[in-house]
Amino acid sequence: MPQHPIVHFELMGPDAAVLAGFYRTMFGWTTEAAPGFDDYLMVSEADAGFGGAIGQGDEHMPAYLTIYVQVDSVDEHLSRAAAAGGEVVVPRTVIPGMISFGMFRDPAGNLIGLAEAETPAAE
Repeated sequence: MPQHPIVHFELMGPDAAVLAGFYRTMFGWTTEAAPGFDDYLMVSEADAGFGGAIGQGDEHMPAYLTIYVQVDSVDEHLSRAAAAGGEVVVPRTVIPGMISFGMFRDPAGNLIGLAEAETPAAE
C-alpha cells in the first residue's frame, strides 16, 4: 500500500442535490447523507472506486473538485505545504469520532485535502 494514498474525493457546488442527481445520471452513483450533514452526500467506494462525497460549497469555496491524501499528521503536512510555497486554506479541523482534516492550495492553486484518522478517545 502507498505511504500516502488518496482516500477520499469531494465534488462541491452550489446545490448538493443537483450535483448528486447529475452524477447519478452520468455514472449511476448513489449517495447517502453523512450523519449530521444534510448537504454532504457520501458516494460509496463500490460506486466510485474509492469513497467520496458530493456536497454544497460555501461563499469561500463554492465549487471545486479535490482529493484527500492520508497522512500521519495533518499539522505537519500543512506546515510542509506552507514552507514549500503552498497556502493553508483550512487548518486542522476535527470531526469528532470520524476524522481530522485540513486543506491547502499548491503553488498552481490546486486545492488538496489531508486526512488523518482520528485516534479513539481514552475511556
